[in-house]
Amino acid sequence: MKSVLRAWGWVMVLAVTSLACSLVTGTFSPTPTPLPPVQVSPTPAQPAPSPAESPTILGLQAQLVDLYQRVNPGVVTIQLLSTELGGSSLGSGFVIDTHGHIVTNYHVVRDAEQDPTIKLEVDFPSGYKTYGEIIGTDSDSDLAVIKVDAPAEELVPLPLGDSEQLEVGQIVVAIGNPHGLSGTMTFGVISSIGRTMPSLHEAPGGSTFTAGGIIQTDAAINPGNSGGPLLNLDGEVIGVNVAIQSNNFDFTGQPVNSGIGFTIPVNIVRRVVPHLIAEGKYEYPYLGIASLPDDALTLVHQEALELPQTTGVYVLEVAANSPAEKAGLRGGRQTGSSQDIPKGGDLIIGIDDVEVRDFNDLISYLILHTEPGDTVTLTVLRDGEPLQLDVTLAPRP
Repeated sequence: MKSVLRAWGWVMVLAVTSLACSLVTGTFSPTPTPLPPVQVSPTPAQPAPSPAESPTILGLQAQLVDLYQRVNPGVVTIQLLSTELGGSSLGSGFVIDTHGHIVTNYHVVRDAEQDPTIKLEVDFPSGYKTYGEIIGTDSDSDLAVIKVDAPAEELVPLPLGDSEQLEVGQIVVAIGNPHGLSGTMTFGVISSIGRTMPSLHEAPGGSTFTAGGIIQTDAAINPGNSGGPLLNLDGEVIGVNVAIQSNNFDFTGQPVNSGIGFTIPVNIVRRVVPHLIAEGKYEYPYLGIASLPDDALTLVHQEALELPQTTGVYVLEVAANSPAEKAGLRGGRQTGSSQDIPKGGDLIIGIDDVEVRDFNDLISYLILHTEPGDTVTLTVLRDGEPLQLDVTLAPRP
């Protein structure tokens, strides 16, 4: 059975739900030093190099060696220590600034946040070790910030890239602590962009909200890599490694890498982390709909639901008192579909003049380009006719 697994020391299986909604909250400590804003200059597209200009294998090797030497000092191992547990769980993280803030995954530190007897140990590549304090966690993006008191020479912040500039096929590098092997470097390519996956934030009704904009990579990611950086060849962080999809497990019950890994894009880190440090929380925009999974709108569904096309987001349900309900968005109402899916729901095909081909497009746009309180314009097909609805987004409940 295929499973999506959080890639850390204690692996968690995520059930992919057939209903998806829109996004967040988190709780954190007061008045830490905020991150300085980072200006990103978009990189213009460059023509493909001719064979004579293409880098050689030895040139790529030298680039990777240099990248590791520059970046690895800023990548840490995170251990959760408890005498009651009789051991520890492992994860990864990376330094974000010179004030001692470290970014990792929420699921790496969740047990320490909930149990005061569990201590967070942060191990630097130099051998220096210190305890860390959880500053903030965000279950929607699966991000967390830890604060450490460490000598200045140990704090090597990693530069942040721009995940809007990523392309499928781009070479990427992961550095982390898989299976307790700290400082491990792997590389591969970006396999896809704009994926979605269930978040760790439970939605009203028992389903989960959705994390969007996720990067898929074939760079080897294993339990213990969670919270570590995915980097481009310039050594810039383009994402935070979070999970793998695997059909196979080793003799200890841990998943074996199958070449399908998932990474939180760095532009979500840019939006969320400064709020976690400065305010202790981050609120995601909430639309309030349930939809079919991305790959479920087949030709058979199109015929059964009497839809004019197979692209778009079919609205199964609209949550009570949600922004979607207040704006007049309509879910499926009519019975009789041969697929046991109620007919008559709106088909969302655009948001703010941006095409929506599937739920990935909708949720990624909401997460990366909107905030609670913003008003967006949805273009929907209702009974085959186009209609525009203005929706004022709310915070996720």
